[in-house]
Amino acid sequence: MKKALVFVFAGLAMIASAVSYAGGDAEKGKALAASCAACHGAEGVSTNPDWPNLAGQGAGYLAKQLYDYRTDKRINAVMNGMAKGIASDEDVEHIAAYFASLPAATGEAEEEMVEEGTLIYKGGKTSTKIAACASCHGPTGSGVEAAKFPKLAGQHSKYIAAQLKAFRSGERANDMNQMMRDVAKRMSDTDIEKVAGYIAGLQD
Repeated sequence: MKKALVFVFAGLAMIASAVSYAGGDAEKGKALAASCAACHGAEGVSTNPDWPNLAGQGAGYLAKQLYDYRTDKRINAVMNGMAKGIASDEDVEHIAAYFASLPAATGEAEEEMVEEGTLIYKGGKTSTKIAACASCHGPTGSGVEAAKFPKLAGQHSKYIAAQLKAFRSGERANDMNQMMRDVAKRMSDTDIEKVAGYIAGLQD
């Protein structure tokens, strides 16, 4: 119960302190996002599992990530340069709005990961105090746009696993109040692979 309340209050704090990025124009963003297609696909669906699908992702979450890359709060050799090359904060919002407007990707779960992955995603793991992913990302992986909790449904399992490992190691540290780092540090490689394989097949 106490853990659940911690996540609720953290989520409320995130909402209260959030800056709105909902003012973007998807049509303007379409032209601005042309250079993104090389990695993320013309319709925001990446063919390389190392790179995330952006289509249908929450605009607020996408804008936050671009701002974090622009200010080096999130580090990636390619994305830091790409984000800093965007002319203005207004253009960031337009790009985010464009990708948010696209039909989300659909994926398939890795069959051997589903049983254990479902348990972790929906119920967590009490033996190692892993919180349920569904508590923030929703039972179908739809995320929570107001809190900038990302959509996970249909995301590449390889990308999800890589991000969980990055949070676990501290390589990625742009999560509010260390929420994801606190979860990921309790996860084994097997936990990560199982839940990532399950998430890939979620349908929002």
